[in-house]
Amino acid sequence: MESLSNTNENFLRSIIENAPFPIGVYTGNELKIILANQSMMDAWGKGNDVLDKLYTEILPELENQEIFEQLRNVLNTGIPYHAKDTKVDLVIDGKLKSHYFNYSFTPLYNEKGDIYAVMNTAAEVTDLNTARKQTKDAEDRLRLAIESADLGIYETDLLTDEVTTSGNFNRIWDFEGLPDKEEIIGRIHPEDLSIRQEAHDKYAITGNISYEIRVYHRDKSIHWVKINGRLIYNESGTPIRLIGVAQDITENKQFTQELGELVEQRTIDLQRSNGDLMQFAHIVSHDLKEPVRKVKIFNDILKNRFSNDLDEKAKEYIEKVQLAADRMILIVDDVLTYSTMNSSGYPPQKIDLNEIIENIKIDLELVIQEKQAILIQDELPEIEGAPVLIHQLFYNLINNALKFSKAKEPPRVTISSSIIQKGIYDYVNILIKDNGIGIDQEDAERIFEAFQRLHSKDQYDGTGLGLSMCRKIVERHHGGIKASGKKDEGSEFSVCLPLKQRDTTI
Repeated sequence: MESLSNTNENFLRSIIENAPFPIGVYTGNELKIILANQSMMDAWGKGNDVLDKLYTEILPELENQEIFEQLRNVLNTGIPYHAKDTKVDLVIDGKLKSHYFNYSFTPLYNEKGDIYAVMNTAAEVTDLNTARKQTKDAEDRLRLAIESADLGIYETDLLTDEVTTSGNFNRIWDFEGLPDKEEIIGRIHPEDLSIRQEAHDKYAITGNISYEIRVYHRDKSIHWVKINGRLIYNESGTPIRLIGVAQDITENKQFTQELGELVEQRTIDLQRSNGDLMQFAHIVSHDLKEPVRKVKIFNDILKNRFSNDLDEKAKEYIEKVQLAADRMILIVDDVLTYSTMNSSGYPPQKIDLNEIIENIKIDLELVIQEKQAILIQDELPEIEGAPVLIHQLFYNLINNALKFSKAKEPPRVTISSSIIQKGIYDYVNILIKDNGIGIDQEDAERIFEAFQRLHSKDQYDGTGLGLSMCRKIVERHHGGIKASGKKDEGSEFSVCLPLKQRDTTI
């Protein structure tokens, strides 16, 4: 068993060291660095001699950036910490530079269930933030060009074909004197003459004219010009004049082209980055099955060979290991499925909701035991959907019911269901009711908004995303969710899901 453990440790260490994004592991309140892959050391910019040194000494510039506090809080509470698009200032080559990261701090547990270290994973998104800023700067320049654009005015007498122009019009077309109609048309790019003619053919019907063309200046340079005009009629309804404005949109065209090229390049970079992460997730998910499979094999050997020598408590522990290993394989399969899923979504599968609830009970076993919670569940029907999403939906709802319980009263959660019909479709309406702290009815809709919290982090942990995710999952399954309740009298969540999905993907 010891050699197997060493093999697994070396295997996981190899995965971490070759991961395409930064990973580090720190232990103790002093945050000793016991593992850091090359990507993490490159991100720090402190060289490669960092192992067995203190994180606080290697990166003292992080002291006032709350990161040390975040790490120690994970060590003390076991609550993971996740940050997105967060600015981190690092001293590299003697200069303080700003970077942006998506990073997570995850507690690591030993065989006794005690936290012994924190794993730090990260993805640098500095380039993405720079691209966003560049895009915003380009948009600001484009907006400024439009707002401050000089407009040239012209007027054409439709009875005499005489044209009167303003000074700005002449500057846009690069005329020194007052041009006539033939000179104006002569400056238009030959390929755009048909655009002008088509617009003039239509204005007699619409009364308006609008088109964009290229014009030559005297130095043979080409400029883009936008024309907008309107017909003026006499008392008898006969058009007598065409009044219009010309605007040089050359800069706008250049900005649009540059912006398009920038977005295209950033999209390619983002797709490549996502591809690398998806490939890594696929490899890890696939290869993790092997050590889990060995855990199951040795657990079976232990059970079969020493069964007569084990007491009932030991047999119970062996069974829990077996269940945990089976659950791990299911989770790995879900990760593997998710990592290989394309943008078209999940193909619907048959889902036993009773099995979903039982798996959630196993996931929340420690919380249920700690709070002496009582879960009462009716027989639930089978539906179609994405198992990984439906599991997440009910996990969030049941976990919330346990989390927001009263201090001196064990949580009591009841799950019931009924079949209803909406139009030609059959739905299951599932009610999850608890005896917790409840909600004000005026907050019943607001709690589904992202990052909305009704209680401080000091009272109850969480990100404020759980119920927002629930709504997205339910809507993705063409269903609905709503909440009701009273303060100090518990809450009730109603989840309505179709028994069969009408689409081939979710």
